Amino acid sequence: MQTAIFILFQYIVPKRLLSRLADKLAECQVPWFKDRLIRWFIRQYQVDMSIASNPDPHSYRHFNDFFTRALATGKRPIAAGENTICCPADGRISQIRRIQQGRIFQAKGQEYSLLELVGADSTVADQFQGGSFATLYLSPKDYHRVHIPLDGTLEQMMHIPGELFSVNDTSAKHVPRLFARNERVLCIFATKAGPMAVIMVGAMIVASIETVWSGLITPQKKQVRTWCYRKAHPLKFNKGDEIGRFKLGSTVIVLFGKEMTTWSEQLSAGSTVKMGQAIGNIACE
Repeated sequence: MQTAIFILFQYIVPKRLLSRLADKLAECQVPWFKDRLIRWFIRQYQVDMSIASNPDPHSYRHFNDFFTRALATGKRPIAAGENTICCPADGRISQIRRIQQGRIFQAKGQEYSLLELVGADSTVADQFQGGSFATLYLSPKDYHRVHIPLDGTLEQMMHIPGELFSVNDTSAKHVPRLFARNERVLCIFATKAGPMAVIMVGAMIVASIETVWSGLITPQKKQVRTWCYRKAHPLKFNKGDEIGRFKLGSTVIVLFGKEMTTWSEQLSAGSTVKMGQAIGNIACE
């Protein structure tokens, strides 16, 4: 019954309005308010501030500043080896599998279309047909910056408008096509393993998604927007470099092309992962 009520609530609540209100509160700089909110959050979710570059919760300008805090140097070593894929974020593996017949597994009884995930752009989808994917869920207590899994050059970014359903396990099991319905920012990089997509998926209460090269991605109308960087503005990143961040957490999906990767056998749905750890290898030439 509780699950049914939670799912129904998501369908009827004004999710975008709720997220905007949450953003306003998270940007509040009134000391007594933001300090109480941050202290409550640390206690509620058992946030480990010892790994933060700034461990003093009272020194942050507002809640969003605290939530997107940087890590102290050396706390997340990047897996060595040019063929090693590093985890893009702290969190938990939701699914890590192959893309089969253009479908991506979401949870038992739920899957969604690769084509829909990439904004119905068949040129983009064709690059990943028969490939592999990893879906990572970032919980509230996690570090919320996103890093590139391999050396890569940014070729394209797409903002795909959509819903703002919660992305926790309960929603993944009961909301059809969850990750292909929610708002998302898709970044495509040229790598040694061919094209690689890193997709940052929005969710209810997630106030915004940012990238290091464009800042805040603000929804504009209900249409897909695309930015191309191939020639005019080549942006190169080394494995482990920060590429974006979430305000209030969500999900990251990584896509590779056909026969380009082998995921670590130690990882499966539910595995806890840390940014920088090895999660697989690319095919060697």
